[in-house]
Amino acid sequence: MVQEVGQVMGGAGVSSLGGVSGAGMAEKSADVAGASVAGFSDALQSVVSQSVQQIKAAETVSLSGVMGSASTQEVVQSVMEAERTLQTAIAVRNKVVEAYLEISRMQI
Repeated sequence: MVQEVGQVMGGAGVSSLGGVSGAGMAEKSADVAGASVAGFSDALQSVVSQSVQQIKAAETVSLSGVMGSASTQEVVQSVMEAERTLQTAIAVRNKVVEAYLEISRMQI
């Protein structure tokens, strides 16, 4: 399950973002603002990796619960956090897709 989330949200899809690299974005924003600012793709990649790590941690705690080394409360808390993280990731993905579709409908 964790690998599927990583494939959907991470890797090439986030780093490319329509052909705009994170380094190019950072350089452009640094030129405009006069300061070093990380690009949007870098921030998005960071959030995605944190989300995947949190889901992996919840999966580990749930397996510990199955083996009897974690309490039911710990398992429920970690699974609920993972569910919240996944719902947030899905909501962000939906907003990005919605924005892309709206941009693609604009007349040039």
